[in-house]
Amino acid sequence: MNRPAAPAPPALVRAWRLAARVAALWLALVALVMGVAHWQHKTSDPWKSPALLALKEQLRAEPANEPLKRQIRELDQRLRERYFRLLALKTSGVWLLLGGAAVFIVADTQVRRLSRRPPRPQPDPGAAARHAAEQRMARRAVITCGGIVAATFLAVGLTFPHRLPHGETPRASAAGAAPDASPADHAPVAELRAAWPAFRGYTGGGVAPFTNVPARWDAAAAVWRTPLEAPGFSSPIVFGGRVFLTSGDAARREVLCFDAANGALRWRRELGAIPGRPPALPEIPDMTSYAPNTPATDGRRVYALFATGELAAFTPEGERLWARHLGVPRNPYGHASSLAVWRDRVIVLFDQGEPEDRLSKLLALEGRTGTTVWEKPRPVGASWASPIVIETAGGPQIVTLALPWIIAHDAAGGAELWRAAALEGEVTPSPIFAGGRIVAVSPGARLLAIAPEGRGDVTKTHIAWSVEDFLPDISSPVSDGERVFTITSGGVLACFDLRDGRKLWEHDFEAEVHASPCLVGGLVLCVGIKGDLFGVAAAGEFRELFRVKLEDEFQASPALAEGRIILRGARYLWAFAAGP
Repeated sequence: MNRPAAPAPPALVRAWRLAARVAALWLALVALVMGVAHWQHKTSDPWKSPALLALKEQLRAEPANEPLKRQIRELDQRLRERYFRLLALKTSGVWLLLGGAAVFIVADTQVRRLSRRPPRPQPDPGAAARHAAEQRMARRAVITCGGIVAATFLAVGLTFPHRLPHGETPRASAAGAAPDASPADHAPVAELRAAWPAFRGYTGGGVAPFTNVPARWDAAAAVWRTPLEAPGFSSPIVFGGRVFLTSGDAARREVLCFDAANGALRWRRELGAIPGRPPALPEIPDMTSYAPNTPATDGRRVYALFATGELAAFTPEGERLWARHLGVPRNPYGHASSLAVWRDRVIVLFDQGEPEDRLSKLLALEGRTGTTVWEKPRPVGASWASPIVIETAGGPQIVTLALPWIIAHDAAGGAELWRAAALEGEVTPSPIFAGGRIVAVSPGARLLAIAPEGRGDVTKTHIAWSVEDFLPDISSPVSDGERVFTITSGGVLACFDLRDGRKLWEHDFEAEVHASPCLVGGLVLCVGIKGDLFGVAAAGEFRELFRVKLEDEFQASPALAEGRIILRGARYLWAFAAGP
């Protein structure tokens, strides 16, 4: 005869009941913390901090006050770190809630099961031994629940960003539409326009050379996805059926080439020995990386710059042609300005230090040899924006940004053409040229448009308009020729009228974004750090077209050329095909 089931020992029931209560308390605490964090994130815009704005106002009155500049930079750093911790906390809280819920469900189920009244038991000579075993089980249950909670804390501690997120801070642009100097020196302009030869394409504006938008954007729609073991935040470029990007850490810096058709790795080359490179490399913050600078190509050579000041040129087949060291850049966040090309020249913006240090300069190098064609000193300190080359009625100009100046140089000889005192804060977003105007962002201050026809100081004469809402601090704007679109690091996408700067709409996607938006056909494409892809209509009224999530992290801006949309993730290099 089978013996009736023994009732659950009180110690075991109490252990599971305690675990359920602890899990319930844990869920309530996490929900409370998430609610507070959500409210703080909504109400604390680091770029509109009263303390920071007051210091900037004081700096306007005391532009030479170096201690004040350092105070502003330190406060700005603290505010950004707090802002991004709150963003990360919202994501981490979801996992904490799931872990607590799992513990509560398991514990509550055990309590209910063990609390059921069993049939009246009969005397059992083995009861003492079973009681001792059940006490051991109770202790193990408490240890197991505690282990789950501890593991959850450990996972959050290992993944929670204690500093600013790895950010692809600044960006570069492409060459202007100058007539060919010699067919042997660079690819024809028509080929460069159809490709993506530098950061944000040929014009540096982030506008695709094709208009057919893909029908789907989910992971299953990718035409290929290549595993990527390449630290760095530089954006990819595309030319001649190849995708180029850079990678680097303290041990080595590399250039990689992939097949645009199938994602296969064609070649991977280290920089190798470089004359003049110091034995000790500079310290590079994690949020910048050793490879934040997007490479560039003139169709004959691929040029790669790194945060260490190393610069090299390779053939499309991977042979190194030349390399030189520009000097160790003095930059608190790491040098991140990308390269531009004009005809067969490499344009290097090398801003660093403080204005009085007189270290900043703009260089044009010969593509074939790397020798300096011209070099011009700049009256600015460190910056992170990248130059663009534009075509105007008066000739090609190189437009640069660095506190407090927007400065245009003659592309042929480097002479300064005009300047406007219009910038504040840490200048990271790069300018664009749309509708005959330079559009630039002064983080935390204004979005403005400037006519590039002036000469000398044009601060009071050529600024067409200026607005102060929803300003990005990292990503650059994009324009369809009628409207300007910007996205903040917190995911607020805004649309402005290019004619007068009037804000048309804004929408909060509640996603962390560092990549610059781009335009393909009538679609504005945005890529979030945590894998969010969302597209909206390039129109005067907000209309969301899609939102999907890829299992990857994205800091780099997309590349769009040759029928491909290329995304560089932390884990993979992705490619989507243009629509039919």
